[in-house]
Amino acid sequence: MRPEPPPPTLRLTIDTDALADNWRALDAMSGAADAGAAVKADCYGLGVDTCLPVLRDAGAKAFFVAHWSEVADVVRHVAPEQVAVLHGPMRNEDVAYACSIGALPVINSLEQARRWKAGGGGRCHLMVDTGINRLGVSLSQLGDPAIAALEVDVLMSHLSAAEDVDKTVSARQLARFRDAIPQVRHRAVSFANSAGLALGPEYSFDLTRPGLALYGGVARPEMAPHVRQVAFVEAAILQVRTLQAGDAVGYNGAFVADRTMPVATVSLGYADGFLRSRGPGGALFHDNVRLRLLGKVSMDMVVVDLSDAPDLAEGDWLQVPYSLPDAAQQSSLSQYELLTALGRRLRS
Repeated sequence: MRPEPPPPTLRLTIDTDALADNWRALDAMSGAADAGAAVKADCYGLGVDTCLPVLRDAGAKAFFVAHWSEVADVVRHVAPEQVAVLHGPMRNEDVAYACSIGALPVINSLEQARRWKAGGGGRCHLMVDTGINRLGVSLSQLGDPAIAALEVDVLMSHLSAAEDVDKTVSARQLARFRDAIPQVRHRAVSFANSAGLALGPEYSFDLTRPGLALYGGVARPEMAPHVRQVAFVEAAILQVRTLQAGDAVGYNGAFVADRTMPVATVSLGYADGFLRSRGPGGALFHDNVRLRLLGKVSMDMVVVDLSDAPDLAEGDWLQVPYSLPDAAQQSSLSQYELLTALGRRLRS
């Protein structure tokens, strides 16, 4: 038998209490509606096996993925009929798989509607496009016989700009969606994503679909008091060295020391989701001491200035800033990218 590998030099810690509290807060913000949970992309990079049982036990009953390939991981924890696949049945094989396993497709086009019925599909969800122009049946197609033939469980649409301070676009979409609702037989209605929850109760309908906010993202400023940080990342120091004036650090010598200074090479890089845009002006931390990043982020390593923590040594752990709104502001990455870009070495 092969021996167990030694401990990694990267750590991702999920605060499951914060995750559960976030769902409960978002459920409360949903008012009379129920809050579901977007668990696509491996729960936004934080791990289905870790996060989904927490969301289920907190009270979530409806779960959303993008791909059919994501269903098997989710149904280890919840009943298949609680899982919706946002991309819908693009092929006959998708229909056969859905009918076999019991997950529900989100129908996005007349072609998908016909394919679903022809393949013997029953209950489904229906996406109506109200202005984002990605997936969804157009408003002009709602009277088509292929739509009338569907057994629609949840009629839904998706907001395109719910995070914008100006609510004009969202209000226009809401008006379009309200016009669409009476045209389709359905059991329930769903519209609001994370940011949509802060737009007002008229956006919640019967079922909300938070994603980012579950995992610590602040989609609108009004949500900040209700959302706790969920993901915490740490990286270990690989080596400590002393630079002399004139020494250059990393690729292309993007940083050149102007004095003698202690530095540390840290086990973290863009392969782990710590992208190069997080380098300029960025820092890691140790016990609230800020250690500025020097030079370019490499695939597996970054270098930090130890001038304010000269006693740190090989093997010591540093905290990687993962308050999503703060990290997004510093790096110009979206909060979604900061989560879903996390590399396999952190998630394994």
